Amino acid sequence: MHGSVPPKRLGLLRCWLAERWSFLDDHGAHPDCRTEWWYATGWLSLPDGSPLGFQSTFFRVRTGVGEGNPSAFAPRQLILAHAAIADPRLGRLRHEQRAARVGFGRAGFATGQTGVWIGDWRFEQSDGRYQATIAGEDFAYALSLTAGGPPVLNGDAGFSRKSPDPRHASYYYSRPQLKVSGTVTLDGRTQPVTGQAWLDHEWSSELLPETAQGWDWIGLNLDDGSALMAFRLRGKDGSPLWSAATFSQGAGRVQALSPDAVAFTPLRQWRSARTGITYPVEWRVRIGTRDLHLQALIDDQELDSRRSTGAVYWEGAVRVTEDGREIGRGYLEMTGYGEKIRTCR
Repeated sequence: MHGSVPPKRLGLLRCWLAERWSFLDDHGAHPDCRTEWWYATGWLSLPDGSPLGFQSTFFRVRTGVGEGNPSAFAPRQLILAHAAIADPRLGRLRHEQRAARVGFGRAGFATGQTGVWIGDWRFEQSDGRYQATIAGEDFAYALSLTAGGPPVLNGDAGFSRKSPDPRHASYYYSRPQLKVSGTVTLDGRTQPVTGQAWLDHEWSSELLPETAQGWDWIGLNLDDGSALMAFRLRGKDGSPLWSAATFSQGAGRVQALSPDAVAFTPLRQWRSARTGITYPVEWRVRIGTRDLHLQALIDDQELDSRRSTGAVYWEGAVRVTEDGREIGRGYLEMTGYGEKIRTCR
């Protein structure tokens, strides 16, 4: 069959047909795609050695609204952002969120290199480093994230499938083992911090399979310099629908694991008194022949983003042990434990 393609659909086709050939050269935005995010998480150490977790996530959303309207007021592109600090002394997340349409100096994004912002919240790439700048009511941070190696391509050379049907997929790379330095301000007191972080950049125009309730995801920086990304999609009954993992040993040695080589098993649960949602906060994750044990830095790392992305999810710092020995640290993300998630990993 032949025929014309509506402008909105044509843009989605461009996302798939054009970006496959250019994304290795482009860490910036892909505005033809429906959804995109830059997601930085990591562990920080205060001068006294106390640990903190941090999250900085910026989303770009192509709404499909007003694309034929030349008015600058048309909400063709939105920027959403989440920021958080996991503070064991407080026992919960400090977090905030923002949302704005692109334009009028309120929010925007760059193409060609990473640059996305809402007001004075920014995530930018310059001279081989990423800068994360966040100012909230009871916390702030200004962090420099430096990569020691090239991006790690997830899936098939960066084409990350979310189901047996290849239409459910994204373009996806990670930057593990980022060295972090900067400052964190808590309750009006600014202190220097150092640490390690993880960056994900992902974009797509396809939603999750209709049967998917949510996902569980980990990004782990291991002490020997290697790194692991793994995720699984879950059905409404909690059964796994699709899994994948990427194990990076550095020096360009990257192994993509098949779905049958990845298994997530929950070990302990925590129930949020705010939302009533129950999350697994301790896990056993099988990656090939290895069994990893994940334990949360603090149980309460729930983030309520209903004023921006519309989701309530758990996003938190975790320790990684193997055979009873701590071997690394990272972040765990769990969605769809309340309402069904509506976007894509």
